[in-house]
Amino acid sequence: MSQATEYTPPRVWSWEKASGGTFSRINRPVAGPTHDKELPVGQHPFQLYSMGTPNGVKVTVMFEELLARGYKDAEYDAWLIRIGEGDQFGSGFVEVNPNSKIPALVDHSGSQPIRVFESGSILLYLAEKFGEFLPSDPARRTETLNWLFWQMGSAPFLGGGFGHFYAYAPEKLEYPIDRYTMETKRQLDVLDRRLAEAVYLGGDDYTIADIATWPWYGQLALGRLYDAGEFLQVQEYQHVQRWAREIDARPTVQRGRMVNRTFGDPAMQLHERHDASDFEHRTQDQLEDNERD
Repeated sequence: MSQATEYTPPRVWSWEKASGGTFSRINRPVAGPTHDKELPVGQHPFQLYSMGTPNGVKVTVMFEELLARGYKDAEYDAWLIRIGEGDQFGSGFVEVNPNSKIPALVDHSGSQPIRVFESGSILLYLAEKFGEFLPSDPARRTETLNWLFWQMGSAPFLGGGFGHFYAYAPEKLEYPIDRYTMETKRQLDVLDRRLAEAVYLGGDDYTIADIATWPWYGQLALGRLYDAGEFLQVQEYQHVQRWAREIDARPTVQRGRMVNRTFGDPAMQLHERHDASDFEHRTQDQLEDNERD
């Protein structure tokens, strides 16, 4: 790793001198839209605008879980928002989520559309709407929400902290990598200790706490994030490994991982999802084969 040279902040920060990095083209210090673009609207009650990042996977897994439990009213259209190309700064998307982050959801099932943004808020909204994956008992509900909000507060240290400096920053800097590695491993230890005493984060039942946490920490434990499994020695967290593998085996999770996914095996990419049959007939490998034919 290169040793960072000493940096003295100027009296007034200037955006023009900000460093690059993988996401430099879409990072900016102001909010609001950059261009006019309406969002598409399909025929289902729920319209999801997202991408297959860990935060996006939370919501697509939740929908697939609800559908698997027989809730036909949980049908959804999943529209791809290409965050690398700045789709999240279109005027229509900003109307749904002023923070310009995926995922964003609009519920058209009532008399007036309801916008829902922030992945934790979406999971809580859907859990309460359908009465699933959130216990009604006050103690168990509170424990579930404890871990849901733990994830919402902790994951930015993993993604924006460790992930950024380890995988995406324009140069490798020892101090921030060490700082966020220490925090990431501490968080994995928090989870490991909890999962040593409980089957799932909320207790005996699989809940929105697990649905929220698995796309980040479960996939990290399985070596799918940042190519950092060996670096973090993720195999040491045995209880996290047990939990991660068990959830990974759920067909609903496997389907949820495919939706709005634009990377990896084309057979595992379903850029848009508008019907359950899309998993069988509209994966990216099939669409590319059709184009060649």
